[in-house]
Amino acid sequence: MPKFYLTTPIYYVNARPHVGHTYTTIVADTIARYKRMRGYDVVLLTGTDEHGQKVERSAKAAGLAPQEFVDRIAAEYRHLWEELGLSVDRFVRTTELRHARAVQRLFRKASDYGHVYKGHYEGQYCVFDELYVDDPTPNAPCPDCGRTTERIREENYFFRLSAFQDRLLEHYDKYPEFVQPETRRNEVMAFVRGGLRDLSISRTTLKWGIPWPGDEQHVFYVWSDALTSYMTGVGYPDDPEFKNLWPADLHLIGKEILRFHTVYWPAFLMAAGEPLPKTVFAHGLWNFQGEKMSKSRGNIQFSQPIARVLGVDGLRYFLLREMVFGQDSNFSREALIERYNSDLANGLGNLASRTLTMIERYFGGQVPPPSSAGLTGREAPVSTTANAAVGAVPDYYEQYAFSRALDTTWGLVAEVDKYLANEQPWALAEDPSKRERLGAVLNTAAEALRIVAVLAHPAMPQATQKIWEQLGQRGKLESQRIDQIAWGSLSPGTRIGKTEPIFPRVDKEEAIERIEAMEQEMRKPAAPAAATPASSAAAPASAPPARISIEDFAKVEMRVGEVKAAERVAGADKLLKVLVDIGDEVRQVVAGIAEVYKPEDLIGRKVVIVVNLQPRKLRGVESNGMIVAASVGPEGRPVLVGFHEDVPVGARLK
Repeated sequence: MPKFYLTTPIYYVNARPHVGHTYTTIVADTIARYKRMRGYDVVLLTGTDEHGQKVERSAKAAGLAPQEFVDRIAAEYRHLWEELGLSVDRFVRTTELRHARAVQRLFRKASDYGHVYKGHYEGQYCVFDELYVDDPTPNAPCPDCGRTTERIREENYFFRLSAFQDRLLEHYDKYPEFVQPETRRNEVMAFVRGGLRDLSISRTTLKWGIPWPGDEQHVFYVWSDALTSYMTGVGYPDDPEFKNLWPADLHLIGKEILRFHTVYWPAFLMAAGEPLPKTVFAHGLWNFQGEKMSKSRGNIQFSQPIARVLGVDGLRYFLLREMVFGQDSNFSREALIERYNSDLANGLGNLASRTLTMIERYFGGQVPPPSSAGLTGREAPVSTTANAAVGAVPDYYEQYAFSRALDTTWGLVAEVDKYLANEQPWALAEDPSKRERLGAVLNTAAEALRIVAVLAHPAMPQATQKIWEQLGQRGKLESQRIDQIAWGSLSPGTRIGKTEPIFPRVDKEEAIERIEAMEQEMRKPAAPAAATPASSAAAPASAPPARISIEDFAKVEMRVGEVKAAERVAGADKLLKVLVDIGDEVRQVVAGIAEVYKPEDLIGRKVVIVVNLQPRKLRGVESNGMIVAASVGPEGRPVLVGFHEDVPVGARLK
């Protein structure tokens, strides 16, 4: 089985995750799902970049120690990806010990080859971008962000970047796919042809970083530290997994960090004698009301409100359909709701609902047989459109043309809507002599719906899985080969599942009001991170928690439970599905404890369960409660709450 290793950026934790971070990670998740449906063994890595002066200052402003601050933000990223159901396989943090060892090993190799030396730097420095600035003028503006720079002088270790100018240009020429899209490649080559200066890769004016081996008054410059995460996360340097997965097949980044990934990073790898990643793809940025989203402008858009109002796949569909990958795009709440109602509620959702409802009503819930005329009859326009989509959509995913993939798929939805409007199955149902024709029409609509579900699955995994099951299909859609879809594979007589709305229509003004209200709440200073149903361990304590009344506490019902069964959740390294006896019933709970507890060791163990939480699905598995645990150490290792005395199952905690 061929491998495919892809990464998102290692997100900087000076602020909370927003829709820009979400977009990149959703794109990565979409590619990962598509590649799995093409038969690849896929590993998707993301993580958090937690060192540097900006983080140190943000922690101080929040009244926290740096480690407490980064623990909180890293937990928010993990929680968000779990809430959005993203298929992340590896999560790396730059404050992990394994990462420090990887960074030191990589640059020790570069130093041994003569590419690192000690010197002094004096000049202007941008704290926001963690970037030295060529302009020697005091308080000179940063060319990247426009903020005022600071004058610093310090002893540094330098990397001989100037020695790699020709080797980099040769690599760009030999491997044109290394930098994508083409406009970014041209930009990078122009920058390198303009001449490269040696690069400072250590700092002595701050301590929040990875110590330089053998010279611990220095810490690694934040970017040289963070870039190595792509190797750390797959076991660099000694884990056998590293040799199987490296080099990365794809680094997904935003265009604002292009230079670091396409100039500095490959030069670091060349200097250490390590293979280079195959492709770095720099996508465009989201603007809000014509301006770049930024914390300083106060126009950052958060993902959770959209996902909670429109569903996760409503968010995914808008982001993937609206932006032509590689270009900038404009984010608008109005466009978001209009796209949701027109394409999802009135489009795919309505098609699924009425097709399946008519099969239930007119054929007892069993898929009727197809037309005896086959593909040459009145069904030909639908089957022709479907076959064309089957041929084109996988290629669009392969080219990262997500908007075109969805546009083509929705062309099939539109063709089926037109077909149903012409054939009028509701009218055919009134004439018993036309029952065979009625069945042929509904079979055609259902078969097209099956193909739409397969083609759209990488982009919209939750909604398409529901449609798949409502069509009476077994198993997981992700196991289907997207490049091997054949018209006519829906078996007559298949018993469809329960028909439920996939995309309920929303009122535009009301939806926008709800999203804005949630965003306003999120813009308030963050409270201490807490446990979630996805991960039973709370993030380490930070600021003193806000006090609640005894009435508020009384709303939380916790009981003693006994674990009856436990197993790993497929495709999730951290999640266990646990069946817990709570006295009057056995509850299924999903808990993020798989890295610490083996399923077989939990059987018979007494645990504490929060039993009155709303159910939620994690990786497609429903969780009806939360196992209570403490969070220990900087990594937030979960430790289950237990009892010294024998406590009966079902006993309530007070």
